Amino acid sequence: MLIILTIIHVLVCLFLTIVVLLQSGKAADLAGAFGGMGSQTAFGPRGSATLLSKATTLSAIVFMCTSLALSIVETRNAGTNATILEKKTPAKQSVPGANPPAQGPAPMTATPSIPGAPKGQPQPLRLPPKK
Repeated sequence: MLIILTIIHVLVCLFLTIVVLLQSGKAADLAGAFGGMGSQTAFGPRGSATLLSKATTLSAIVFMCTSLALSIVETRNAGTNATILEKKTPAKQSVPGANPPAQGPAPMTATPSIPGAPKGQPQPLRLPPKK
């Protein structure tokens, strides 16, 4: 149902775009640029409804209906699907053939080298006296 609605919605969107772009604008002549509309109505002279204007109205109605239907279908399906965060997969604790982790304190990776200090034991860093 969702796939069919989505396909219809995309086709109606494309059709609506094409139909709107094919229509000629109202008051596209030189008199329309300066406010001369040929009639004293609020929105200019009203012509007869052409095939393009009827197709625009119909496709706009279908567009609104498919938009509403898609939002309703997605809202109903929102609670049934689990998100990636909700899916729990067991994490692998060890890789076959790998060494097990050491059970003692973590070794120091970098120790400051101080001249005259015994090897293997870190010493506090001493600054030279101020002059």
